[in-house]
Amino acid sequence: MIIRENNVKVEEFSDEFMIKPENREYSPNELIFFDLEHYVYKKPKCIGVFGACEFSEKRNEILVTQYMIEDRDEAIDILYLAKSYFIRMKQFGKKAIVTFSGNNDFTVINYLFKKYGIEYDFDKEFDSIDIQKEYEKNKPTSIGLKNLEKLFDIIREGEVISGSNLAKTFHKVLKDKNYFKRMPEEKIEKILLYNEQDVVNLYHIYVKWKKYIFDNEIEQLDNNIEDINEFNYENKSIINH
Repeated sequence: MIIRENNVKVEEFSDEFMIKPENREYSPNELIFFDLEHYVYKKPKCIGVFGACEFSEKRNEILVTQYMIEDRDEAIDILYLAKSYFIRMKQFGKKAIVTFSGNNDFTVINYLFKKYGIEYDFDKEFDSIDIQKEYEKNKPTSIGLKNLEKLFDIIREGEVISGSNLAKTFHKVLKDKNYFKRMPEEKIEKILLYNEQDVVNLYHIYVKWKKYIFDNEIEQLDNNIEDINEFNYENKSIINH
């Protein structure tokens, strides 16, 4: 098992720009930013990489925690490590988990928890904030994380890896006990960096939300102003005639 922790320095943030879903307001130090790289074939098979990060207000940095399996025997171990992480974060005062299209990740981890008899209730322990769903509340279309990052002027480090390529990699890890040992170090680092960027960029999107995304209420107010202006113009035209 690869267990990696990394500290990432971040700029100071302003409360006025943070996302406030349905009037729920969490400061960054109350949150976990979470993403999985997994392998699913008809049913979830394994978590290949567990990635999560938390914000430290005292140090003004993000602590990224990652677990990556090296063979099929660790497919169960990573689940216990994941559970321990969430229990620890709860003890540290975390209140909500931030994801992007998190239903997929929760479906996978809950299925595998149940399969291996690991008891944990995310709904009971944490509130959930899905960035993709919050975007859809404000916009008529959906969006992927990479395109949302571009909208937020976030420059992603490393290469973008497709979900299908990641799934193929972890399929080989499950089937061939020695496959991981033959993997180039560059490929392993590329996967870990890709996952790290996913969780770190969720933090940046969360704290900069209102710089780039306008609430429906603001858009509706703009529409109302346009309607009023149009009404006044029409009335003026009638008077002039």
